[in-house]
Amino acid sequence: MDSDLLSDREKAAVLWAEHVTLNTARSRDDVYEIVADLFTEAEIVELTLMSCFFNLFNRFVDSLRVPVEVPKEVDKIKSSLHLEPDKVKSYFETVAATWLDAWPTPAG
Repeated sequence: MDSDLLSDREKAAVLWAEHVTLNTARSRDDVYEIVADLFTEAEIVELTLMSCFFNLFNRFVDSLRVPVEVPKEVDKIKSSLHLEPDKVKSYFETVAATWLDAWPTPAG
């Protein structure tokens, strides 16, 4: 909550998700007030729903010991976490150079 990397809205969303997860949101009017000052009612419902969904999903797969990713795939991800700055720069230069001036509209 002390990080300068998160906006006030992001900090409030994390705080709300934590209290939803701990099942203390219903008794923490102070936390709700923080969230309500920064989010609409619809956004609070969506934040709550997503927090509940991820808690359900985690409890479900953890309880049944369902592997979300096979270890071999996790090991691949771990070994690819090093980014080479020149390759990242080249990628973004390519994206910028091929950026569309106008985006197509969906058909229908």
